[in-house]
Amino acid sequence: MAITVNLRYTGTGGNARKFAEEMTASGTVDAIRAEAGNLRYEYFISLDDPETVLLIDSWTDQTAIDVHHASPMMATLAALREKYDLHMAVERYVSAEVPESENRFIRR
Repeated sequence: MAITVNLRYTGTGGNARKFAEEMTASGTVDAIRAEAGNLRYEYFISLDDPETVLLIDSWTDQTAIDVHHASPMMATLAALREKYDLHMAVERYVSAEVPESENRFIRR
């Protein structure tokens, strides 16, 4: 089982992209990826809305997320969100096995 959180960061004037770039350049992204239980931490730029950046953030379990949320890194994230005046929308998913009947649609 994995828990995946999709976070959409939206701003103006390219601020969502600047936020993601600063998160990467500052080493914060690498530090989060190195945390115990992190499976994926990756930013994507929307083709439909250039003012929105999607973060796919995936963890092994809720305990790993809780430890991450209690880390000093969260203060860095919060400060950067404020700096770039970003708003967020969040979706949370728990992984499931792909049913055998759907495997025929998946090209591996």
